[in-house]
Amino acid sequence: MMEIHICLVLALFLIFSVIGSVISDASNHKYKNGDVVPLYANKVGPFQNPSETYRYFDLPFCLPGDLKEKKEALGEVLNGDRLVSAPYKLDFLVDKDSEFICTKKLTKQEVAKFRKAITKDYYFQMYFDDLPLWGFIGKYEKTESNEQKYYLFKHLQFEVLYNKNRVIEVNVRTDPSALVDVTEDKEVNVDFMYTVRWKETNIPFEKRMEKYSHNSSLPHHLEIHWFSIINSCVTVLLLTGFLATILMRVLKNDFVKYAHDEETTEDQEETGWKYIHGDVFRYPKFKSLFAAALGSGSQLFALTIFIFILALVGVFYPYNRGALFTALVVIYALTSGIAGYTASSFYCQLDGTNWVRNLLLTGSLFCGPLFLTFCFLNTVAIAYSATAALPFGTIVVIALIWALVTSPLLVLGGIAGKNSKAEFQAPCRTTKYPREIPPLPWYRGTLAQMGMAGFLPFSAIYIELYYIFASVWGHRIYTIYSILFIVFIILVIVTAFITIALTYFQLAAEDHEWWWRSFLCGGSTGLFIYGYCLYYYYGRSDMTGFMQTSFFFGYMACICYGFFLMLGTIGFRAALFFVRHIYRSIKCE
Repeated sequence: MMEIHICLVLALFLIFSVIGSVISDASNHKYKNGDVVPLYANKVGPFQNPSETYRYFDLPFCLPGDLKEKKEALGEVLNGDRLVSAPYKLDFLVDKDSEFICTKKLTKQEVAKFRKAITKDYYFQMYFDDLPLWGFIGKYEKTESNEQKYYLFKHLQFEVLYNKNRVIEVNVRTDPSALVDVTEDKEVNVDFMYTVRWKETNIPFEKRMEKYSHNSSLPHHLEIHWFSIINSCVTVLLLTGFLATILMRVLKNDFVKYAHDEETTEDQEETGWKYIHGDVFRYPKFKSLFAAALGSGSQLFALTIFIFILALVGVFYPYNRGALFTALVVIYALTSGIAGYTASSFYCQLDGTNWVRNLLLTGSLFCGPLFLTFCFLNTVAIAYSATAALPFGTIVVIALIWALVTSPLLVLGGIAGKNSKAEFQAPCRTTKYPREIPPLPWYRGTLAQMGMAGFLPFSAIYIELYYIFASVWGHRIYTIYSILFIVFIILVIVTAFITIALTYFQLAAEDHEWWWRSFLCGGSTGLFIYGYCLYYYYGRSDMTGFMQTSFFFGYMACICYGFFLMLGTIGFRAALFFVRHIYRSIKCE
């Protein structure tokens, strides 16, 4: 248990160290008149495909005289950022009017490259003093003769707002009159230029990021978010009322009946869930896999809670590049001891003997599919020469984190779990031979029960899902983490309640194989979320192409699989608590 406490302390240390670094970084953006303010070009790509991005200078723009790559943190690289020095010089408080960069003689191939980019609505992204700015590289339009014309923007206009010695806001526009026709495959000379205007503002430095989160906190958006919460709360209240009035009333009648004197009880024939008291705590099949699933689900639940803590204290403010990915990698590594302890402890409670194999299964149950998916998608990104392809050095860093942090903590947690000497608490003795399960109608089967179990939790979160998808797979900014946390709590409660209800009906039908059923029913919400992925991709987004499609469905499959493990663990734990409670309240022979 000591090792688990160490893991939690390390995770808390990470949280406060990240917060401290964020606070310290906020005091370094001070400039004097004429100082060079860092401007980095990041990436270009089709606007509708957020994962398909390329290096800025993969398109034949003017190269700066001192091209340098900015060193980036792990999370920034995972986010697909590849910052290099831009050819534009924006000195502090220095206005520039039609500043000349270079004359670029575009070959036929380069003209075709720009035209293809304009056809796909390519945008560019830059960072000026850590503030993001975007713009399109060109436009296309139809002439009166119904011909398609393609134009390249050659003049950018920067507008920078400042407050005393700090940059507050930056915007970029394109000069609509400065266009270059790239419709035909012929050589073209392009004079690339830019203009800079500095304007004073009263906005304090501490609020300069509020602009990017403004859209998500507009009144009509907040109304939708609160409607989602109210809808979810109504679902919880209805489900709670159902359990209180129906389920508990039935249980109360059962308890009264079984509380009669022994002679009366012996004369009565046991039926329903009382009838199978000698089988209900019979260990499940594939107990090593079951314990590994519980361990992985517990770790993912702990990871989610820590991520929410970081979000609620403001670490993931808009365009804190890579903070979320860094936190996911590091906290997952630090919480691996929870997976090892939970899986090993529960496996030994189920009289498992090969705890080493169970530990290996626990470590690979989630990481294995994620690693295989990453290998395939990274190969696709390499084939496309996209920035989503991780450099070899980053892969080595992640491998070292897994080898030096994740694996040792998993083993330490497993050893602590094996040595905990905890026994499985079963209020009823298990008979030697299992009773035969009576034939049940189709709607009491596993798939039908999973469908019913997953629908209610999904209905409680589906409104919020759109905003999350639009943020992760689009260009919206999600900042209302407090509402998201409330929705997550509601999801956990609904999952626990619906699993308890279905477990009771299963036991009342004299079906004692509830272990795996409760896990599958609890985790079935993950399957509904993946079904929503299909709807979002084809009905709510404009994503196209093999790379974007494979990234979307590949990584969403891993995320939904993680939800399946986490919610399945929650469902089983709730069902186990309920089953122990009802069988502890009766006389079991």
